[in-house]
Amino acid sequence: MKANVFSYPPLGRVTQLKDKTFQFTALLEVENDHMKDPWEVAVWHSEDGNWEETLLSPASDGDFPTSLQATKPSKTLLYFRAPFFISSLMTFTLKFRNDPNQPWRWSRDASGVTDGLVLINLEDSLHRTDENLGDIIHGLNLELSVKTAASQTPNTQLWTVKADVSPAQEDRSAYADVELGTPWGGALRYFALVRHGSPWLGPRHGSSRFSIDKDAVMCSFLSPQGRHLVLLGVSGPSNVITLLRSSESGSVKLHIRSDDETQSSGLVLAAVGDNFESAIAAAMYHARTVIFATSDTEDKFTRELRSLSHDIKPEWYENWYDGLGYCTWNALGQRLTDEKIINAVEALAKDNVNICSLIIDDNWQDIDYDGQDQYQYGWKGFEAEPNAFPHGLKDTVSRIRSKHPSLQHVAVWHALLGYWGGISSTGELAKTYKTVQVDRDDSNLRGPMTVIAKEDVGKFYDDFYRFLSDSGIDGVKTDVQYMVDTWVSARLRRELTDTYLDSWMIAALRHFSIKVISCMSQVPQLLFHQQLPRNRPPMLVRNSDDFYPDIADSHPWHIFANAHNALLTQHLNILPDWDMFQTDHEFAGFHAAARCLSGGPIYITDVPGKHNLELINQMTGRTPRGKTVIFRPSVLGKSVDPYTSYDEPAILRIGSYHGRAATGTPMLGVFNTFQQHLRELVALSDFPGVLSSVKYVVRAHRSGSVTPILRLDSPTAKLAVSLDVRGYDIFTAFPVTQFSSETNGKIYVANMGLIEKMTGAAAITSYESVLQHNGRVFLDTRLKALGVLGNVTSSDIEVKAMKLTERKGTYISSLPNMSIERDFMVTIQGQPIPPHTVTVNAADDHVLNIDVETAWNEMGLEAGWSNEVEVKIYFDVEHP
Repeated sequence: MKANVFSYPPLGRVTQLKDKTFQFTALLEVENDHMKDPWEVAVWHSEDGNWEETLLSPASDGDFPTSLQATKPSKTLLYFRAPFFISSLMTFTLKFRNDPNQPWRWSRDASGVTDGLVLINLEDSLHRTDENLGDIIHGLNLELSVKTAASQTPNTQLWTVKADVSPAQEDRSAYADVELGTPWGGALRYFALVRHGSPWLGPRHGSSRFSIDKDAVMCSFLSPQGRHLVLLGVSGPSNVITLLRSSESGSVKLHIRSDDETQSSGLVLAAVGDNFESAIAAAMYHARTVIFATSDTEDKFTRELRSLSHDIKPEWYENWYDGLGYCTWNALGQRLTDEKIINAVEALAKDNVNICSLIIDDNWQDIDYDGQDQYQYGWKGFEAEPNAFPHGLKDTVSRIRSKHPSLQHVAVWHALLGYWGGISSTGELAKTYKTVQVDRDDSNLRGPMTVIAKEDVGKFYDDFYRFLSDSGIDGVKTDVQYMVDTWVSARLRRELTDTYLDSWMIAALRHFSIKVISCMSQVPQLLFHQQLPRNRPPMLVRNSDDFYPDIADSHPWHIFANAHNALLTQHLNILPDWDMFQTDHEFAGFHAAARCLSGGPIYITDVPGKHNLELINQMTGRTPRGKTVIFRPSVLGKSVDPYTSYDEPAILRIGSYHGRAATGTPMLGVFNTFQQHLRELVALSDFPGVLSSVKYVVRAHRSGSVTPILRLDSPTAKLAVSLDVRGYDIFTAFPVTQFSSETNGKIYVANMGLIEKMTGAAAITSYESVLQHNGRVFLDTRLKALGVLGNVTSSDIEVKAMKLTERKGTYISSLPNMSIERDFMVTIQGQPIPPHTVTVNAADDHVLNIDVETAWNEMGLEAGWSNEVEVKIYFDVEHP
């Protein structure tokens, strides 16, 4: 007999609540043959070391969490609940049995999930601003310089911590390893972002003793009282890098490297807050202040940066960020030719995959191929490889653009230093520009490389980008940026790192405006020097290691790492890029859902002719002018639980949000990154941006099912989620508007955006709902693309939902009792639409589907000046 138990608050996680009283809910999954057994579920819990048992009661009908997914036909879900009152940290686990005479079975034995923890954060116990850092970091090293600083984030405290480091000697860096202390005297949980590889960040987690295997840029520690300490090592000023390490005893140590010729100091920012987001924000905001204070605001670079940034128009952001892109890397292999690229674009067009951006990745350049591998190969000259591109780069781009005028952007790849191995010492570039030899030392490469010397770096980039622009290229993906940190010489790092970064930025803005992608650049000094300052336009920056299509274990880690890296990179002046992926891949939907939630760009790398068109259509839509766009939420996607590790059997939850505060749309993606089937209860409070004053309906993307109307304080405001290995879904919480009628009571309406899209709420550019004096409700929606609009309606008697196809969806609570022909009028661009394009949704009869795309085509409409679609819905709240 198989059975398993799950709960909210969940096992295996730390849950922070703001009320001592809460409802404990358990879900018991049993086989149908045993559903009538007298099941019992108990919570075994402790607050002060003394364990006791609380037996849960079976939940009554109508008091269940909602399931928006199909239940396995052989299983039944049983719910149990009980009120709890606690005053301090509670540790708990669960046990269950199918008869009072049977022995108890423990949840840990059934699922392998560890104990859960519940913290109570009462308002009157928070917001303390009179603590000393020594009260927070036990054993704080008294030799450190510790000062309080003004925090820009409410309800947080902030300190600067400095440690001395000696001058660099000749060509050798100076190092210092300095003890800091033990956060909270021992944290409940910790989360760190470490240098997972030389170019990349990656998450690390743990409980009890602090122990990380690599140097960290940021660490966060959760106290038993529910407070969060964030430590941020600041790198860049005075050519000093400051990182965090763990000691054998579990304390934190500072690891400082100085390339400066004078006595310097490493800097760590320490921020304490009631929640992780406040604490990390306090640290990052102050880091920006530090970087700004140490920069010259009137030097030549800053003045030119200011001038070039001022010339960028807002619509350029949309064109570069929001169009579907295609990259050649995984698709076409590592021996590119002009015909391969042209044929790939032709195949995309043949399958009606209308890309806006083409990225010609590595292997188009003229390389010397001297050495054992790409890390030794050097770049010879600007023109494309003559055998693979016999008529030159300009001819290839011209042929592509002439055949595909809707293709807006063509970008090419290159390394920051030219190629992986720099510049060929025998090529044309080495004859044209002054070069210098540098030694490298990294895990997978050693030995010398040739690079452009300091005095010619600016001219080199300007000449190269002018050549590219003349060839029809209007963007670049600049890769291998971490290479500057592998140089052995402290002097060369000191002299060349900022020169390369600043010269590249100026040349890119001058020739390509914002159309750049920074890659392999999560190096500490690049994070703070290149990506943190706000005196430049935000650029696309790769957010994690690559998408590896043939390494099965890499796919869950890829999503997990991106979601946790975004907890830091959300505060940089960038748009995080979660990398390309293939739509015909086994885990394509898994990746697609994550990209849609990320708030960053989406570009695919499909082998020509091998596309999942259905999946592409879930990510994109066609504008009235025929452009293919993606639907980026206005708030970047990130993990909503910083302290749950990759190795725990827990669903990864990625939260995002679109729109304005209070009226916007919270989104929550759920991903099974573990190696077994997972089931959990997800609370409405887990969605970013939900408010206690607002009512919501939640829709599941994959099933199309919609919940009844929910409020945060409702005991049913939880979702029962079940995911197979690599399973995923996206839940969107739509705020509902209430209208009162004399004949039908209260009627609730929610605009669901384009319901066939993964993040279709982000297709809404504006929305207005009004109850007119004649008793008719007027709903006015502007959309950035065609599709099915969904609207949902409900009344006091029942909740109803309406949705549109490329549909717009609207939830209307009273829709099941209404007649489309009698009670509704729908127009597009002011004209009535064909009646057959307005239907009741098959998955939920509270959702009205409006097939905007079909109506648009049948009506022969053309785009207006705004390139938006305006859909107006009228219905009578006093319907019979």
